[in-house]
Amino acid sequence: MLPDDRSSDAAPPDSVPPRAESSSQAGQPPHTGQPTRAIQPPPAGQPPRTAPPPRAATAGRTAAVRVASKPRPAVGNTAAPRPITAGETAAVSDLAKRVIGNVEKAIVGKRKQLVLSLVAWLSGGHLLLEDVPGVAKTMLARALAVSIGCRFKRVQCTPDLLPSDVTGTSIFNQKTAEFEFRRGPVFTQILLADEINRATPRTQASLLEAMAEARVTVDGQTHILEPPFLVIATQNPVDHEGTFPLPEAQLDRFLMRFSLGYPSQEEELRMLSMLERSHPIDALRPVAEASELVAAQIAIRGVRVDPKVRRYLLELVHETRHHEDLALGGSPRSSIALFRCAQAFAAIQGRGYVLPDDVKRIVGPVMNHRVIVKPESRLRKVTAEQTIAAILAELAVPMVESSA
Repeated sequence: MLPDDRSSDAAPPDSVPPRAESSSQAGQPPHTGQPTRAIQPPPAGQPPRTAPPPRAATAGRTAAVRVASKPRPAVGNTAAPRPITAGETAAVSDLAKRVIGNVEKAIVGKRKQLVLSLVAWLSGGHLLLEDVPGVAKTMLARALAVSIGCRFKRVQCTPDLLPSDVTGTSIFNQKTAEFEFRRGPVFTQILLADEINRATPRTQASLLEAMAEARVTVDGQTHILEPPFLVIATQNPVDHEGTFPLPEAQLDRFLMRFSLGYPSQEEELRMLSMLERSHPIDALRPVAEASELVAAQIAIRGVRVDPKVRRYLLELVHETRHHEDLALGGSPRSSIALFRCAQAFAAIQGRGYVLPDDVKRIVGPVMNHRVIVKPESRLRKVTAEQTIAAILAELAVPMVESSA
């Protein structure tokens, strides 16, 4: 029989209860302070009932630990990447041509920047556009969204912008007596954070989870963002009054940083002709679907990177950590970013393998914002771009066959 849980002098779990004696040998039972109950024999034809085994005192806690330590389901595609096929390579290249050709109907003379934008998007990263006002940074984000058929939202960053203004907040509904979550502008596919350096560091940090993991956690609830998710942040490098510069740890979250620059006189003349009656972006139509871009993001991971190219890429990053003009070199995240962008750039060019020239063409936008130039070197007008170019010039380029 199980001891009564209400008894204060129950035997400890490790002790063995005394064996019951038969009715012919038993004397008077010891007095326990509780009334004894006679054991009734089982009815005829039924097996005798046995008491269930005693439960350990920690059973409840053990079960709770097992539930809490249950692994969460993986988000996204966790399968090992397979080699990209010729058909997939052609599909990625064709997608890039269609998108670039469509965007160039609204933006003139920015082919290089458009290719870099697609490289970042296909690599699953985010963009930081650092340029003066009026050079089509917002138009670039809108044109990309329209061309792929993605949802687009814009946040104008100001010092009074709160994190809840970006991610969303829970509002109490008096009719249902429950809290309802109202989604913020981050729940989109392309988010433009205009003049991000005017927002406070607290608001800037509210984008970190969305950028790194494509999800947002509010009030303990995690919300998955719809792919393909891209953040394009802008900042003005000239006017720094009333701004909050992005810290190095947050700059490292952006896959690329580059500027659009001023157009040439001929390009600006063509732009005036395009804007004579209406803005050309109003006439843009989607030339691809979001599912195509998501499929391309998965396909580019199968682009082959020869071991010689991998070594060349790593030597470049490691040289930044020991260069005399740099106080901070590239982190392992820089190596991963350079590796993934090289794959995307090669696929856009219609190749299923990476060449050293692919690394050279993307290393500037990927690495320039991830290194810090020493103060004494800045006094000598040394820039991060010049330092990266000098490291490239000193490295030996490996020989890779085009049929790699």
